[in-house]
Amino acid sequence: MTNQLMDRLPRLLHQVAFRRFWTAQTISFLGDQVSTIALPLTAVLALNASAAGMGFLGALVSLPNLLFALHVGGFVDRHGRLRRTMILCDLGRAAVLLTVPVAYALDALTLIHLWVVAFVTGTLAMLFNVSSNSLFAALVDREDYVQGTSLSRGSFSFSWVVGPSVGGVLVQIVSAPGALLADVLSFLGSASLLRSISPQEPAPEKQKSSSHIRDGLRFVSRNPVLRARFVGGGLLNLFYTVYFTLFLLFIARELKLTSGMIGVALGLGAVGALLGSFVTGWFTRRLGIGPTFLLGSVLFPGALALVPFATQDKWVAFGLVVMAEFVSGMGLMLCDIAGSSIQQALTPDRMRSRVQGAYLGLINGVRTVGALAAGGLGTWLGLRTALWLAVIGGVLSCLPLVFAPVPGMRTLPDQAE
Repeated sequence: MTNQLMDRLPRLLHQVAFRRFWTAQTISFLGDQVSTIALPLTAVLALNASAAGMGFLGALVSLPNLLFALHVGGFVDRHGRLRRTMILCDLGRAAVLLTVPVAYALDALTLIHLWVVAFVTGTLAMLFNVSSNSLFAALVDREDYVQGTSLSRGSFSFSWVVGPSVGGVLVQIVSAPGALLADVLSFLGSASLLRSISPQEPAPEKQKSSSHIRDGLRFVSRNPVLRARFVGGGLLNLFYTVYFTLFLLFIARELKLTSGMIGVALGLGAVGALLGSFVTGWFTRRLGIGPTFLLGSVLFPGALALVPFATQDKWVAFGLVVMAEFVSGMGLMLCDIAGSSIQQALTPDRMRSRVQGAYLGLINGVRTVGALAAGGLGTWLGLRTALWLAVIGGVLSCLPLVFAPVPGMRTLPDQAE
């Protein structure tokens, strides 16, 4: 029976090293999704944070990408030790998150404490992701990039299904700060699995830090596909951050959804993301890798328009949130898997960390701006109007892809020089 089950698994999961790497990612993703609910709900429910306070909290999570990602990409390419770096990041995040429930139990938790935790965990997550991107390429052959990325993003989608639901239930049972203990355990489990593998890592390239950063930026700026991915992705991240920063506040305060309803709605909606990770391969074979990337870039933000339509009828609001998250999650997987596979195919091994560092710095770094803008827009225009602006801007962010070679790209491109 065990052999029959193994035969049915994707080819990559027959490889012990990749299977443990993938499992470590899955466990870490699951804990992250609990924190995605628990950390902002701690600010809202335990500390009564305002829209501006929530915006600042979201900004501090992504600020490290803006400040450090380019330098971290060069550092990782120069020094290597990818697996060891990822383990240290896991242990560091576990230790920092543990301080929240401890401070809450001692009646010493403050919003400033949450801001510090958000900044530190954001820094470690950025370093983990840069290293993980290069380690992935060391474990997966080029012809398996789409399958490997689908598995990785599929586990991320699975965490969306289970994590918010578990997080919402834990918030109701043990409070929002107590729910963060699940994330602490997930990071410890991820670190343990990563310790059990010994992949052949790419040799570090000894160059000056400034040269590494300059080379990574030059490579991205000169490639029209990567340039369009970065510009379009930056705009999409900007507007989605505005949306998500205000989303929990909107459905908790204006739509009056309970913590449990929020967790279940996000969890059920994330089934779409799980489905998207399974069907992306089918879409890329039928439509091509480029059109799939473009389709996902429109579906992901466009479906979120259902949320500002919601009324204060709890069950109508619940249904619209589920529908929005389902279709949006599916679009996210089409966009993310196809886009990440294109980036992996175009990028030479020696530049993977630099390009990923540039991606995190120039793309995810705009989340800092988006979170701060969300605080202002939510205060000045109201939550519903700000959500509408975010959705419209997110849909229009696909335009750089339309005017690049992406729509005509049927298969993975050759590696760029």
